[in-house]
Amino acid sequence: MLIRTTHVVDGMLALRSARAAAARGGAIGREIVTLPLLAARLVGGFATPAGTDVLYPAIQAALASESFGDIGTVAGLPGMPRAVLHALDCVWRADLDLSLLAGETPRFGDLHLIEAFIRDHIPPAHMLPRDLRDAAGKRVELARGLLGSVTLSGLVDVDPLWRPLLNDLARVTDLTWELPAPVEQPWFEGEIKQKAVTAPSRRSAEASADPKSEVVEALRWTRQLLATGKVQAEHIAIAATSTQDWDDHFLAYARSAGVPLHFSHGVPALSTPEGQACAALADILTNGLNQERVWRLIRRLPAHPFTSQLPPDWFAAIPRNAGLRSLDQWREVLAAAGPYRSDGELGEQILFPILELLARGAEVGGEAGTRLLSGASLAMWEEALRSAPAQAIGLSLQSLRVADRRDPANSVVWCPASQLAACPRPFTRLLGLTSRSWPRSENDDPLLPHHLLDRRRLHPMGVAERDRRHFEIIQAHTSEELVLSRSLRNGKGGVLSTSSLWPSAEIVHKRDRIPEHAFSEADRLLARPRDAGQLAHVRQSQLCWRDWHRPSDLTPHDGFSGANHPAIERALSRVQSTTSLQRLLRDPLGFVWRYALGWRPIRFQSDALQLGPVVFGELVHELISGAIAMLEPAPGFARANASEIEAAIMDASTAILNAWPLQRSVPPPILWRHTVSEAAHRTAKGLAADDQVRSDTRSWTEVPFGQGSAAEEDAPWDTTIAVSIEQTGLVFGGRMDRLDIRATGDAARITDYKSAKPPPRHQRIALGQGRELQRVLYAIAARALLPEVRTVVARLVYLADDPATFELKGDELDQVVTEAAGYLSAAMMILRSGRIAPRWEQDADYDDMRLAMPADRESYLRRKASEFRVANQSLNRLWSAST
Repeated sequence: MLIRTTHVVDGMLALRSARAAAARGGAIGREIVTLPLLAARLVGGFATPAGTDVLYPAIQAALASESFGDIGTVAGLPGMPRAVLHALDCVWRADLDLSLLAGETPRFGDLHLIEAFIRDHIPPAHMLPRDLRDAAGKRVELARGLLGSVTLSGLVDVDPLWRPLLNDLARVTDLTWELPAPVEQPWFEGEIKQKAVTAPSRRSAEASADPKSEVVEALRWTRQLLATGKVQAEHIAIAATSTQDWDDHFLAYARSAGVPLHFSHGVPALSTPEGQACAALADILTNGLNQERVWRLIRRLPAHPFTSQLPPDWFAAIPRNAGLRSLDQWREVLAAAGPYRSDGELGEQILFPILELLARGAEVGGEAGTRLLSGASLAMWEEALRSAPAQAIGLSLQSLRVADRRDPANSVVWCPASQLAACPRPFTRLLGLTSRSWPRSENDDPLLPHHLLDRRRLHPMGVAERDRRHFEIIQAHTSEELVLSRSLRNGKGGVLSTSSLWPSAEIVHKRDRIPEHAFSEADRLLARPRDAGQLAHVRQSQLCWRDWHRPSDLTPHDGFSGANHPAIERALSRVQSTTSLQRLLRDPLGFVWRYALGWRPIRFQSDALQLGPVVFGELVHELISGAIAMLEPAPGFARANASEIEAAIMDASTAILNAWPLQRSVPPPILWRHTVSEAAHRTAKGLAADDQVRSDTRSWTEVPFGQGSAAEEDAPWDTTIAVSIEQTGLVFGGRMDRLDIRATGDAARITDYKSAKPPPRHQRIALGQGRELQRVLYAIAARALLPEVRTVVARLVYLADDPATFELKGDELDQVVTEAAGYLSAAMMILRSGRIAPRWEQDADYDDMRLAMPADRESYLRRKASEFRVANQSLNRLWSAST
């Protein structure tokens, strides 16, 4: 004969653990439920407690349609649905009747309106807690047949809402409460069986540096227990009053530890691949289109008709650095890239409708989720939309939790202390025993503060009292080992005081201690330096550390290499650019990194609000080039009047304004227009500040030489010819900013434009410590490619503020060319000698190779300054020069 019994538990940990225990014990006929499910079973039919899936939409509709006397001014705020549901839940749990409280203050009247609206608009089968309790009370006489004997297993307390129903049940069926000591419940009319106290056989208190160190020690303790072979994972629990300070650390370390760790309260949705897909979609809807966000979304989307239909080469020929912040820009690049895709316009036909939808913003959040997401990611998206408007979906996703894929019946559990108190385990570790957590302080409800409703009416048991009770229950029912843990400091470094529950004796764990049991391979290697020393990368790092502390010697980690190294020879024998020669002169070690080893700096394409100095200089150069190109050969820059020059600058500005966003990342539209306008202003001042140019002069911009490709017809020379630098053997090519040549061919002027502020006019600028090498190289190229030219002038033009010009010509230019060749030879000798060292870079903030240097760069350079000066002796005079 089947004997029906019902066990009532509290919390997901107790619910899943009790069901697993019943399955293992073969308890046929035993039903495991919570109090709301117990009431729904009595009501029968399809009755079910109303969940957030129906409550949030109803609350949102109520806030949008009702007129309120007190909360009307804040009813439309993003967090209002969540606050209203929290307040109503507290009211329902406390068994308060809002219809009776409505006359006391307008706030209660508003909440009563919302409650009535919810009751009228949710499906009939979904019942509010008080309605569910009252309906169950009317059918309590059927309890013996429907439920059998009822046992409250592990419940610490019962909300006032359910107490009348339980007392009614006690009159018609066997009702037993297995009450954990030392709790008492005098209101209960059923039978109470007090659980026996099983104090832990071992008890200790451990202090760690911070929350991350607490997690490390907790996992070491867990690994130690599991390593004995006598303790199963389902016997171990780790808990805290509030888990948020430790969640991220457990997520990160549990994977590397290989420990089966179950989050009974759920894992953050954004830590899952499905949550990341939702986050990528939310980012685009709330912050707008750009190429990086579109790429991120497509990479993270789950299997879906859209992703399966999108061609694999949809991105062909789309400039990867382009911002693409508008639909028009996407339309242009997709149309231009059509010929480069294998399927022609198919990618554009599939992608562009989705881009049109995403460009509409958060208002189409529901439709966008349906069209792009599926499965678990779609469920997360819909849940986030229920708790807040689409405009705040990012905040909703941050607070959303989802069930992990582990079962507590075979896992170590990480949970809030409230769940562990209802389902204690033999081996328990409690984290965060500081004054801020055990017990926690109590805060007012945002909508029902203490001055409107007495706090003890809303919450009969305060937070601090509840935390103390949970601590006492866990301590009384942990049978084997209880470890208390606290942090000495919080995650930001603030000192934390101990909890009033903390014992006087404690063990302090330092971060660098050697543990008895490591929780992961990395932890094991840290604890056993001899084992770690056998790994090649560890040996290399130890050697690097020793070399760091050798101030009197140049080591391979500083740049020392074999003489005449083949990689260096290959780097020197290539056709150089003006940029590579400048790096050779300014930073020989950086030249090796870039051109011998092929290192590239990481460039982050972020949505900057302004262009960096280098990119702004490129913008100005392109404006100058575009303006002069429009004026040449007719009417000619030298013959153009002021209005023609201004018109050419405006045309060039318009072209760049439209073209750059399709090629690279630029600031938002308003700032971008302002940036181009400022660059055009500097261009106009720079071109207007030129000395009077003879009318027979021809001007070129971005003039190539030494390119090695097909010759350009309009160039003043054969553009395929590379230029050699006498005495050095170096060969180079590049592009000149501007070249002016008289029709007679006897004089040429080279201009190198700088968008920065000029130095003082009294200062003489020659090589500028190697920074201004380019115009000297251009002069060498002009002399080599135009042998008939007798006079060459190389000048720097600074465009910021009042334009300033610095010229080199005649004997002075000859002297600087000789100096540059000598210094380049000296740099090559340094590279070939193998004694290569860093140099103290004055403008290191703009060094794109700085990441290759030690983190404490200044300390490193000071420690080895004397050795580095000796290695770079032949260039020190250049680097310290004031000209």
